[in-house]
Amino acid sequence: MQHLDRVSVFIEVVRREGFSPAARYLGMTGSAVSKQVQSLERQLGIQLLTRTTRKVTLTEAGQLYFERARQALDDLSDVEAELQDRQHQPTGTLKINAPMAFGTQFLVGPLAQFAARYPQLILDVDFDDRQVDMVAEGYDLSVRIGALRDSTLKARCLASCPIWLCASPELIERLGCPEQPDDLKGVPGIGYSQVMAQTEWRYQCKGASGSLVFPVAFRANSAAMMREACLAGLGIALLPIFAVQDDVNQGRLLRLFPDYTTIPERHIYAVYPPGRYLSNKVRLLIDWLVETCAELPFSPESEN
Repeated sequence: MQHLDRVSVFIEVVRREGFSPAARYLGMTGSAVSKQVQSLERQLGIQLLTRTTRKVTLTEAGQLYFERARQALDDLSDVEAELQDRQHQPTGTLKINAPMAFGTQFLVGPLAQFAARYPQLILDVDFDDRQVDMVAEGYDLSVRIGALRDSTLKARCLASCPIWLCASPELIERLGCPEQPDDLKGVPGIGYSQVMAQTEWRYQCKGASGSLVFPVAFRANSAAMMREACLAGLGIALLPIFAVQDDVNQGRLLRLFPDYTTIPERHIYAVYPPGRYLSNKVRLLIDWLVETCAELPFSPESEN
């Protein structure tokens, strides 16, 4: 324990940039702080700090020791906090964001059941297709669908979410059944305004890839509205499998080019802010969402 105490004192000296500031922070005398660091240096057999009348600076060996020791103590603190957290029922507020269509269709029941399981936890659920700023807006977890972009946020994949190119039978009857993607050139498209101004289908089939841009005839910021526009025959739409699988199965919509894969492939993610320690309440919710998404009615045959 004495060794860990000395390491902690050394780390604070470096963080506070001096013995006196570290002593004030730790509630010790300056001489006591200096003795602790000297004892650590004697024990290691290396000089960690270069001392002058004005400041202390790290030696090369001290820099390496500081970085490794700080990480080790941070990890130890995280483990202790996690063990304490796991011994208690989760409490407080858990602020969650999820896309409107997916949330209302698949998450309302599971989130209510999760809240019932942990009655001391207050769930604050926001279904919104807007991509929220999790850190600035105080969200603990967000469910996101798409190709995960480079981000400082952390994520866990919950399920795959293929995107289908769909049209109403009436639209295809007017246009004629396309035999290849280029047959759709000039056909009106239904755009998702949260992502891009135009409707672009990027696809892959048997190793070959291509793309096709549709002139926008209708634009919306939700999958539910895009689906309705597609059902009304306003244009071709790129829609997530969960929004249109029943329509395709019932013949209300046609899936065009089922042998083609829309790229980049999309997935459903649980996304949470970065940090050394993931709170138990967020961990429990992520595990619950993993179980929930394992039951999603996406047939393996549909995921081409």
